[in-house]
Amino acid sequence: VGHCHPEIVRAAHEQSQLLNTNSRYLHDNLVDYAERLSRTLPPKLARFYFLNSGSEANDLALRLARQYTKHEDVIVLDHAYHGHLTSLIDISPYKFRNLDGQKEWVHVAPVPDTYRGLYREDHEDSVTSYANEVKNIIEQAHKQGRKIAAFFVESLPSVGGQIIPPAGYFQKVAEHVHNAGGVFIADEIQVGFGRVGKHFWAFQLQGEDFIPDIVTMGKPIGNGHPIACVAATKEIAEAFAATGVEYFNTFGGNPVSCAVGLAVLDVIEKEQLQTHATEVGNFLMKLLKEQKNKHPIIGDVR
Repeated sequence: VGHCHPEIVRAAHEQSQLLNTNSRYLHDNLVDYAERLSRTLPPKLARFYFLNSGSEANDLALRLARQYTKHEDVIVLDHAYHGHLTSLIDISPYKFRNLDGQKEWVHVAPVPDTYRGLYREDHEDSVTSYANEVKNIIEQAHKQGRKIAAFFVESLPSVGGQIIPPAGYFQKVAEHVHNAGGVFIADEIQVGFGRVGKHFWAFQLQGEDFIPDIVTMGKPIGNGHPIACVAATKEIAEAFAATGVEYFNTFGGNPVSCAVGLAVLDVIEKEQLQTHATEVGNFLMKLLKEQKNKHPIIGDVR
């Protein structure tokens, strides 16, 4: 919402003057913020965990998926990046290919890129073909005695090239993953909070009939303040709690962070930033497409 936005600065300053403590102490801001976030998401995603960074959020999402499914393996897209923790480097081809390589429990699917990918715009059914690549990975994993815990994907692969998955791809992939006993994790850390304009969450570009099992949030959630979140279904959260090993994050969801998060949502709403993103985005796309028509060297605009 802009560097040093006065509303965000004010919210952090005022709450800092009152109280900041760890989240073992109950505070209204935590409940109020969870409730406000829940209004932006499908009702199915009704359990929230607050953390301090996107990497923490994705690491927790991985733990949630494995505890719920009792499986280990993860499918990711090629070129993906999901964070700097060891667990996330392991599921980030963008990183692990320059380090220790691919772990046996990690499976890499092709990016659903209809411009430069395996199945392009002229393909008769690129959606099904890309989804079948995931299905084939699952089948091969099963032949090796392995089981899929999750399909872990950025809703709009950003490090992979600002790829916009074709509509219907997530639905078909989710069907294959669910049939294998896994869950679908949507990483919204870079692309959430109205940045896509038409929708508050990028996964919603796939259509109203698609709902992930877990959504992770970071970066814009606090406008630079260290806060992050994982939203999950009731069933996943209950399976995680059933271990008896409670999840605790010292400053995740602290009063100041939640005050900042609430202020960010207020600014997005009051300043109609989602509408602004749509209008500016459409304007830029129009001009860039005009340049594409003029210059053969420009192959795609997105």
